[in-house]
Amino acid sequence: MAGLAPAQQVPPATPEPVQAQPVDPNADKPIVTDSQFDSALPALSNDINAPLEAMPAAPAGTPLIAGQVSPADPALTPVAAETPELSAPLPALGSYDTTPPIEVADVGDEKTVVIRYDTEVRGLDELELTSQFNSLSALKEGGGNAANAAMISARAKEDEALAVRLMKSKGFYDGTAISTIEQPPAKSGKPVKAIVSATPGKVYSLSSVTIDAGPVVPPDLLRRELPLKIGDRIEADRIQGAEANLALTLPQQGYPFIKVGQRDILLDDAKWTGDYTLPVDTGPRSSFGTYSTEGKLAFDAKHVGVLARFKDGELYDNRKVDDLRQALVATGLFSTVSVEPRRTGQPGPDGTEKVDLLVRQEAGPPRSLAATAGYSTGEGIKLEGSFTHRNVFPPEGALIGSIIAGTQEQGLSGTFRRMNAGKRDRTVTLTASANHSNYDAFNAFTGTLSGRISYDSTPIWQKKFTYAYGFELTGTNESVYDFAIGDRRRKTYGIVALPGQVLFDTSDSLLNPTKGYRLKLSLSPETSVSGGVRPYARVLIEGSIYQPVTPSLVVAGRVRAGTIPGIARDDLAPSRRYYGGGGGSVRGYGYQRLGPFDPQGNPVGGRSLNEFSIEARYRFGNFGIVPFFDAGNAYETVYPKGGDLRYGAGIGGRFYTNFGPMRVDVATPLNPRPGDGKVALYISIGQAF
Repeated sequence: MAGLAPAQQVPPATPEPVQAQPVDPNADKPIVTDSQFDSALPALSNDINAPLEAMPAAPAGTPLIAGQVSPADPALTPVAAETPELSAPLPALGSYDTTPPIEVADVGDEKTVVIRYDTEVRGLDELELTSQFNSLSALKEGGGNAANAAMISARAKEDEALAVRLMKSKGFYDGTAISTIEQPPAKSGKPVKAIVSATPGKVYSLSSVTIDAGPVVPPDLLRRELPLKIGDRIEADRIQGAEANLALTLPQQGYPFIKVGQRDILLDDAKWTGDYTLPVDTGPRSSFGTYSTEGKLAFDAKHVGVLARFKDGELYDNRKVDDLRQALVATGLFSTVSVEPRRTGQPGPDGTEKVDLLVRQEAGPPRSLAATAGYSTGEGIKLEGSFTHRNVFPPEGALIGSIIAGTQEQGLSGTFRRMNAGKRDRTVTLTASANHSNYDAFNAFTGTLSGRISYDSTPIWQKKFTYAYGFELTGTNESVYDFAIGDRRRKTYGIVALPGQVLFDTSDSLLNPTKGYRLKLSLSPETSVSGGVRPYARVLIEGSIYQPVTPSLVVAGRVRAGTIPGIARDDLAPSRRYYGGGGGSVRGYGYQRLGPFDPQGNPVGGRSLNEFSIEARYRFGNFGIVPFFDAGNAYETVYPKGGDLRYGAGIGGRFYTNFGPMRVDVATPLNPRPGDGKVALYISIGQAF
């Protein structure tokens, strides 16, 4: 067995000698002195929130500090660009949506989801603001559907601000509102509930009312026309309404150039009051002065003055200026027209400044065509057309050509008409016409030359008192029943008449009156020339009344009576006699079928007339139903009789338009005579009376 070899002993190492190093004389000196270091530092900004400045690049050739890695060192791996979302600043903590996740309803499309919600508003009922809130609510406008919870939250935030604005409009300037979203139990199928809760707080009221303006006449004018007083709530509607009243009424009292400035309300939240101040530039107190006009003229400034209902030097009132503008529009001569007050600097009466009214005109087409149609039992169908040139002889001198084409009447006429002839609403007309009428009462060929001056009511200015007068020259050849020979024959008449009329009218409408009354007197002294001269007079008196029973029901009544003294009936031209029956008389009977008859069964007319009518006009929307009852007759005697009345009754329909009601009446005679029809039909425009 081999034995272990004896260990060898290693002798100790002998240390190597150490060589001495030379001593560096600058070893104790700093590399950069303190002053050099301080001067190399960049200046610090006073804004502690300012971003850090970029470090300047080292100049080329600058030696690197021991251990520094060169930017050009290929061993250095570039740092990857950061994700923009990660580098963006964190949002404010309060903006986080802490609403718990809301289950969404599957509407069948995998890509489309809808969250259903209900809206509830609290705290606005007692302020009577709930209805207004609902009409403006973003939640309500959404229809109860949203794409996600954030959308519901955003709408609720908008409604918070809306509730606060509405409360301020009622004077609750400390009002607050908060919205909450209530999630229904899981899988309950109920919609999310969005609740807006409003807390009004104290209501603010006016502690002072100050108008910053110059002196006015009378001195209390501004305070009187600004209906605000200490103690009133600071409500938006009240404040704005008061300022609008001031801006509206001052131009009616001599201040056309008023400018209402921006109000200032200084609130005191300790007393819940506000000091109200309104700057007002009234401009000069003014009076009416001159007229001027520009543009494409229909007539000159002189005729503008004819249409005005005020005089030079009269205190300015913009209601009269509006009336002038409406009168200009009513001429039908303009496509556009405006009236604007302008300062002149010229003194007027009572310390006022005269105002020039500038009328800007744009003349429109002066020519027009018109047509009407109607039907009634006894008159048949009547079609009428007209051509009008409204300004062939300025100012407002019109030529009108008309034609009548009916089953029982045909005619042609030409008319010269001057509106506003030297006076507003005064009309002068001259007419020449030729006409053929073929009725049961007479068959006539008539030529007429007539003139008329009238002072009329218009839709702009319905007057209580109007009048008309004129002349008429008529030649007519008519069939007439001669009781002496027992047969009909033709006879020619020459007639000279001076017709006149006066009307007193308190009704509220020309075409569709609902209250008031009317009284009319027509008088026409005439002379008939047919084998001799026979003077006489035609007199007709008429009254009507309109009494509202309810807002939808009006009871209307009419009485009419006429007489022709001074001449025997058979010496009168048949077309000048009185007849009853028809759509404007006793309905249920044919046109001119009431009165005396000849042995052949044809009406011959009379010298007197009486009529009575009553209607119940019930309106619903643009339609109406009118049951009616009529009575009347014509008589051979010079004065009407109370007996021998004929009665008719029926029902009508009305369709109301902006130019008047369209009328369809169906009537039947209640005590007919032999030959009278059982039913009569009337179609026309306008009420029966």
